[in-house]
Amino acid sequence: MDKRKMKINFTLIAAIIGFMIAVQFQTVKKPEDRDTRDIWQLREALLKEKELQSNLLNEIRSNEEKLSAYKSKREQSKEKALRDTLNELKTDAGLTEVTGPGITLMIEPVMENIQLGETTKNVVSPELLKRLLNELNMYEAKYVSIDGQRVINTTVIRDINTETKIDGHTVKELPLEVKVVVNDLSTAEKLYNRMKVSKARDEFFTENLRLDVNAPNPEITVPANQNPIRIRYMEPVKEGSGS
Repeated sequence: MDKRKMKINFTLIAAIIGFMIAVQFQTVKKPEDRDTRDIWQLREALLKEKELQSNLLNEIRSNEEKLSAYKSKREQSKEKALRDTLNELKTDAGLTEVTGPGITLMIEPVMENIQLGETTKNVVSPELLKRLLNELNMYEAKYVSIDGQRVINTTVIRDINTETKIDGHTVKELPLEVKVVVNDLSTAEKLYNRMKVSKARDEFFTENLRLDVNAPNPEITVPANQNPIRIRYMEPVKEGSGS
């Protein structure tokens, strides 16, 4: 029994020793991977990382500049839109001179009647001018001036002490020039053709006046309104009032 026990113990000890030798052999055979690069290779890798970082920073800076430029452009667009709107409102209100396609009409005495010795009027009645304006507006007139006076929505044409006045301006002598500006040259052509056969010409003729219609012109200038515009029943809105 003692010999048998000794054999078993010897076998176990031999197995344990063999196992330990095998483990040690595997450890020596497969060492852990280590960075074997020299200092120059490490420096080169570091430079590449720094270059990558620099490129990323430049890209970020470029995107920030683009964003800033976009915001600035958007703000400028808002300002431009406001300026354009303000200029458009000024033009519609008659506060600016306007040049565009249109026609010119001349109101003058009938020379034949003067030669015959008939007495002719040397003024145009407010009623005739109002009818003429109504007809011009019906035919798409956009901007109009009479005797150098801009006609706007608030213009008043009336008789004061037998004198025809346009917003306080006295129409004294004939011939009287009426300038009309429209949207485009084709509209000016249509306006010219309509005014050539207009009933307004007959109405003026019955008052011993001639209404001559000149050919369309691509550049007719209508002056700005020189009279102050009085605003009634309007008050500035207080900021934050919500009304």
